[in-house]
Amino acid sequence: MDKLNWDLRQICNRNKDGAFGTQAARWRSLDLMARELRALGFHNLRAGSLKPRHIEALLARWQAAGLAPGTLKNRLSHLRWWAEKIGKLSLLPKDNTALGVAERRYVTNESKACALDERLREVQDPHVRLSLELQAAFGLRREEALKFQPSYADQGDHLVLKPSWTKGGRGREIPLLSERQREALARAYQLAGRGSLIPPHRSYIEHLKIYERECARAGLHKMHGLRHAYAQARYQALTGRPCPAAGGKTSRELTPAEKSLDRTARLAISRELGHEREQVTAVYLGFHYHWYQNVR
Repeated sequence: MDKLNWDLRQICNRNKDGAFGTQAARWRSLDLMARELRALGFHNLRAGSLKPRHIEALLARWQAAGLAPGTLKNRLSHLRWWAEKIGKLSLLPKDNTALGVAERRYVTNESKACALDERLREVQDPHVRLSLELQAAFGLRREEALKFQPSYADQGDHLVLKPSWTKGGRGREIPLLSERQREALARAYQLAGRGSLIPPHRSYIEHLKIYERECARAGLHKMHGLRHAYAQARYQALTGRPCPAAGGKTSRELTPAEKSLDRTARLAISRELGHEREQVTAVYLGFHYHWYQNVR
């Protein structure tokens, strides 16, 4: 292993920021960057050697390869993490547009929501079955639902998600509003007690494989769609109308008051889903962020 790869591996080992999937993706990205820098002619680098010329060379390589804005954004996020850990975060601007990277576009009116149906009964593992129920009831990501610990999360009128469960290590709160949510939470207490929904005799990876196998056997696919369904239900509750992706009004049909309420709802849903930017909600709800420019 090259010295730079070794340094980055050690930094990752010392800093377990974020969920397991986040950590794995970060290491793959940093490992690739080290190999790319070597291919670009930068030899004998160490993690602390990062300088603007290295960032410029990597970015030029990625842009020449025609990488999508989303891929560039993810790689720059990992590069910022590297710079932060060596005390050089100022090497990169906070705004990707300053680097010539376009914002990701989230233009879609196609609903990707899905619901749990009778196939849930075919999921034999009780921990997996309950994790799926939590995904539907609270809009959780898969890893969050698997690692869910009711005694930690339950705060009476809301849930608190531990940063180590979440993507990017961003803990968040989710309101506890419905009887369906309370029933799912009560079942989680009964099954897990003060533990998590990963049985004590299994590792996360072992349980993840069982989750995938159980879902495949029951014919349950693309379960991220449960988050879409949660977001669309929350939009309906917050605005009193369906979102565009579920057949609601288009942006051009909204009155100024409705546009203001639409933006307020999207901000709330973005926080509940664990996203930093309001425009990401277009993936779940439909339409693109640029419509708000005229109402700000």
